[in-house]
Amino acid sequence: MKLAGRLLLVLAIALVSASAMSPQSSTETEIRIGNLMPYTGPLAEFAAIGKAESAYFDMINDRGGINGRKVRFISLDDKSDPTVALDLTRGLVERDNVLLMFGSFGSAANLAVRGFLNERKVPQLFVDSGAEQLIAPDAFPWTMGWQPSFRAEGRIYANYIEASYPQRKIVVLWQNDQFGRDIFKGIEEGLGDLAHLIIVDVAFDIADQFIDGHVSILKRSGAEILVFAGVPSTASHVIRLAADMHWHPVVLLNDAAASIGNALNPAGIENSAGVISASFLKDPSDPAWKDDAGIKNWLSFMEKYYPNGDKGSNAALYGYAAAETLAQVLKQCGDDLSRENVMRQATSLREDEPSALLPGVKINTDPENFRPIRQLRLVQFDGRTWQPIGDVIETAFSDARKR
Repeated sequence: MKLAGRLLLVLAIALVSASAMSPQSSTETEIRIGNLMPYTGPLAEFAAIGKAESAYFDMINDRGGINGRKVRFISLDDKSDPTVALDLTRGLVERDNVLLMFGSFGSAANLAVRGFLNERKVPQLFVDSGAEQLIAPDAFPWTMGWQPSFRAEGRIYANYIEASYPQRKIVVLWQNDQFGRDIFKGIEEGLGDLAHLIIVDVAFDIADQFIDGHVSILKRSGAEILVFAGVPSTASHVIRLAADMHWHPVVLLNDAAASIGNALNPAGIENSAGVISASFLKDPSDPAWKDDAGIKNWLSFMEKYYPNGDKGSNAALYGYAAAETLAQVLKQCGDDLSRENVMRQATSLREDEPSALLPGVKINTDPENFRPIRQLRLVQFDGRTWQPIGDVIETAFSDARKR
């Protein structure tokens, strides 16, 4: 009996110790949030997203937190490696016991961890990817996007080309990953029977050393329209190369690359004038927003909470806006911070307007709408500012139910 009593005492102590070592994902004073970003590696130019998100939650905590709880934002470097992403996500869930994963970067990394998170019923909210594969509420009800679909963006470019430059020869230079493939596929879908107008397409790796050669090949094709899908630094290089080669096609840049501060200015204003893109966020380098209340608040935020950051960075503004959306979800949760209620609130956003979104772009979700932002606006750079082309465009609703 004495031995049995001792064993029970040892077991009780072990259980208490294990409980102490496994903190709850939220307490009366704290909410733990996990995040993965490419702070190093080939896509490190997007690290500003995670840094701005971390700074945003520092601001929130200085203001008293969310419903009285401080946010502990745990953001780790996955180097854009899916294997690393899965290992880090397991640690964040099993060791750090985060309430949810938020805004992790990249299609491949998010796809790599999606199965694990859905099996554990951990919200994978507002993933930083427009891949349509990540929007499948029937099969993966714990995974939710934020930005518009890459394929829908590609279709918008195709429709614009067809309407404004009919029968013109097109070339496409696209990043050889899920993102680039989705943009290119959307262009082909949008052109339909006119897809033969794409006379050359070239896929390039993020660390490609032969961009000069690729642009030379595209120039020799005689095409009048160049569509680019990649990162801002490569976009800037391509625009400058085309100008140096005395090639002046109509240039369309994907949204993530179309930054005045990070792509167009470095390429040379005279070379970038006329560039077209589709956007849903304000560009912080655009003088059109100098008196905008949202951008003024953004600049004040950057000055205080992210002083070493680039105030003209579209990536940083993206992180700020996404964090603003998550803060709204957590506010709506009130005192019920169960993972089930987090998903209920994430699918109950109505006419939400983060301050960085373009006028007319709003966030709306419901249990069948896992793509919060489904609007884009075509814009053209006039050498100083982005000029809108037409009205805000509603992108097609695409999820697992619609396929």
